Amino acid sequence: MDVESGTEHPPPPPPTVAAAAMAAVVSSINRLNDYVAESRIGKRFKIKERNTSFTTELRAGTATFLTMAYILAVNASILTDSGGTCSVADCIPLCSDQSISPAECINHPNSRLLNPDESCKFNPVNPGYAACLERTKKDLIVATAASALIGCLIMGIFANLPLGLAPGMGANAYFTYTVVGFHGSGSIPYRSALAAIFIEGLIFLIISAVGLRAKLAKMVPKPVRISSSAGIGLFLAFIGLQGEQGIGLIGYSSSTLVTLGGCPRSALAAVAPVVTSANGTVSLLPGGAASGGILCLHDKMQSPTLWLGLVGVVIISYSLMKNVKGGIIYGVVFVTAVSWFRNTAVTAFPNTPAGDGAYRYFKKVVSIQKIESTAGALRFTHVGSGRFWEALVTFLYVDILDTTGTLYSMARFAGFLDSQGNFEGQYFAYMSDAASIVVASLLGSSPTTAFIESSTGIREGGRTGLTAVTVAMYFLMALLFTPLLASIPAWAVGPALILVGVLMMKAVAEVEWGDMREAIPAFATVVLMPATYSIANGLIGGIVAYIVLHVWEWSHKLWQKFKNRRNAQK
Repeated sequence: MDVESGTEHPPPPPPTVAAAAMAAVVSSINRLNDYVAESRIGKRFKIKERNTSFTTELRAGTATFLTMAYILAVNASILTDSGGTCSVADCIPLCSDQSISPAECINHPNSRLLNPDESCKFNPVNPGYAACLERTKKDLIVATAASALIGCLIMGIFANLPLGLAPGMGANAYFTYTVVGFHGSGSIPYRSALAAIFIEGLIFLIISAVGLRAKLAKMVPKPVRISSSAGIGLFLAFIGLQGEQGIGLIGYSSSTLVTLGGCPRSALAAVAPVVTSANGTVSLLPGGAASGGILCLHDKMQSPTLWLGLVGVVIISYSLMKNVKGGIIYGVVFVTAVSWFRNTAVTAFPNTPAGDGAYRYFKKVVSIQKIESTAGALRFTHVGSGRFWEALVTFLYVDILDTTGTLYSMARFAGFLDSQGNFEGQYFAYMSDAASIVVASLLGSSPTTAFIESSTGIREGGRTGLTAVTVAMYFLMALLFTPLLASIPAWAVGPALILVGVLMMKAVAEVEWGDMREAIPAFATVVLMPATYSIANGLIGGIVAYIVLHVWEWSHKLWQKFKNRRNAQK
């Protein structure tokens, strides 16, 4: 009854079944959160101290995994382009008569076997080498998931920070296309490149242990330090636009280096430096780098997979515009799902022996894949090579810049930084990252790093290492679905590379473009990475430009100090 008016109001309606069920669920969640917060796990991860809850950490870990899960397919695809441990020894002898299948060749009365040489690794790729690449890709998917799993566990348990770790974008491209080369055509073999990463990880571990990491990062000129991530982003986007590892929009031109591509697979040709001997034999030049199908012979912009890849770019773009969690994954999944249908123009399983074999493996869906070739593959045979140490120093430099910058930006985003710019758990965060690099090299993968995509989990409320542990559990589950991950085609990976490049370009906003002493080194760093297909060249170019533009100023200051000292002595 309303006391002032004296009128009676009907009693409130009873709660609906749905409302009652929702209230019961909320009550159960609250009890679970309270229980975990008071448990040894809750106290170990400081759930109450950081004003979070168990279910919030689970949700944050899920969001982080969704935004970084693309690395499983992308990293394996990029590293497989290096050829892994595959060599000429994996190529099988072929018949001089191409109409005879390899299986019938040995016993055929009219056949003549052709012994394979280095050319067997390039288009048309020898069936034996192609089969080895398929096995390597499966191994590298497991290596990527396992290294991410271990890295996230170390970060979550020891550093107690909500950061996901996985093989880093940029470092994997440098590893494949600059150090090892396409199908092993670079300056250092795959096994030796892993050894360089292993040693780099140990050096990184020592640097982190003695507290030199942040100091070394600050020694790099500011414009180079800021612009390096943008240069790596352009490098990744450039790879994603090409045919072997992307959507195929860009192709090779003998006159302009690059041009518009988009040719069907039947109209693509490989490019390699070759020499013709006196007897007419054609062979690959020693040390000459070779490519896959990058030369477009005809029918530009008529590739069905190009247009399907562009649809993936549009899907990811709109997802990022709307801040949809896992937007990159949605684009990759859509393009991949369409490509899984056989007997279509965009199928990932063409009607060839290789396509049939890939389809049989895909149909397993769930499979526990053992690492057969990449684990423990590192060798120290090229330690005396200058190229070996160039690769090692570049890996070390990129890791110092990339991970240090990511850790500080994520700590600032989460509100962990104090007035001195330090944050709780930073020592173990550095150690975790360095230790995971060593683990990755032993598994056969490129260096791991803290992922900037961890910001999505932090945005969801993740504040403790439970977020990282949750990400690790998702990577553990991913180990079971190797057949599906191994069946993701290049034109589904390309859109992810392009849009990751877009996200990394925001760093250029911090460059002081009005000051040419800052702008020129930054521009040199950004443009040389994709233009020379090398992160190392971009870093060296930026540092050299910075030194050249500042040497007069430094000399003048030294001269003034010298004059002042002489005057003081008089």
